[in-house]
Amino acid sequence: MHRYPFDQALNFKLTPVRRNEGHWIVAIFLSQAPAMMANLPADILVELEQAVATCPPDRCARILSGIVQLLTGSGNRPQELLAGVVDSVLLRLTERVEAKALVQLSTALAELKVAPPETLHRLASHDDPDVACPVLLKSQAVSATDLATIAASCGERHQRAIAARNSIEPEVTEALIKRGGPICLALINNPGTQFSEAAYAALIARADPDGEIAKALVLRPGTPDLVVRKLLSQKAPAPKAPAKANASTIPPAQHVAPVPPKLPCPADYASARPEIVALSRVGKLNDSTVNRFTIRGETANLFTALSVLSGAPIEIVERVMTDDDCEGLVMACRAARLNWATTLAILSNRSGARLSFVERERAQQIFETLLLSTSQWTVRWGEIAASANPSDPGHRGTKMGVNR
Repeated sequence: MHRYPFDQALNFKLTPVRRNEGHWIVAIFLSQAPAMMANLPADILVELEQAVATCPPDRCARILSGIVQLLTGSGNRPQELLAGVVDSVLLRLTERVEAKALVQLSTALAELKVAPPETLHRLASHDDPDVACPVLLKSQAVSATDLATIAASCGERHQRAIAARNSIEPEVTEALIKRGGPICLALINNPGTQFSEAAYAALIARADPDGEIAKALVLRPGTPDLVVRKLLSQKAPAPKAPAKANASTIPPAQHVAPVPPKLPCPADYASARPEIVALSRVGKLNDSTVNRFTIRGETANLFTALSVLSGAPIEIVERVMTDDDCEGLVMACRAARLNWATTLAILSNRSGARLSFVERERAQQIFETLLLSTSQWTVRWGEIAASANPSDPGHRGTKMGVNR
């Protein structure tokens, strides 16, 4: 059997007096043809591992740097082959170098689409978050199964790194939700999180009807209507009974009215309208965009968007947004073809007071029973102005063409 001159190259590169000893593995592999790499004898890999085991830590760090250069600068060479060949050597090196070198290795491997699998798993499951987080956050080569396993037992920083990935598979989502705590909100707020039915069920079980999880799920674009209904159907916790007090010390009851939103000025509308009209023309004035205006408190953009989408004059939008009753605003949202989640977001953020459970139920019932054609006709011909403020006769008969 033909033997490749690996022993000679190996002995040459392991000689301590040679310069650039940190790149000896690079020189070995890059000096051989791909066919020779594919048939690399097992005893040579064993010899490499044994050599690493006897190297001082500083030299191991230089060797590690050389292997990283090999992987990141492999060019057209097959990365799967390279990653498989150096994996066992890298594993041995990770046991011999300091944490600083491991952080550098983790950062480099996290950028690769194909990386040494065993080494990647060891880095991802490392107890030190500085070592593990680069891989957990960015690596595309870590499998969903490995991520789910790590998520089930890792520390808080590890969890946050996984929850911030660009794409999170359902099984990983489920594993993180089981950990509970703030990580649930991080998952909901990440647009790349994929939720299974089991994940939604677990979140519903954890959600307080008036809590952050419920609010975040309701406001999240893409949350199924069935999930929103289940969240809204949960009974709010009964208020605690106040302590008994002397009748003479009880102040007279005062009704705290919700604070209406501050109306934009004409200059705000003039600034917002060109952008809103442009978004509408290219088909991007949708639920996601309106939801963003709502959450960010961009009142002029929100009011103008409702006006453009529903066909209602801006004055009517202002009236229904500031009216105590929700019916007019729900009708305007329905006429604008917004979904229930976006409508609820607008209702919940238009004043300083939260919607009560009864108010949410009533608003949803109105939304689901209104016909689109009826809502659009009512909004565009001004009857909605009368329903928004029936005590003011000047509001009746407002026409669509007035002050558009």
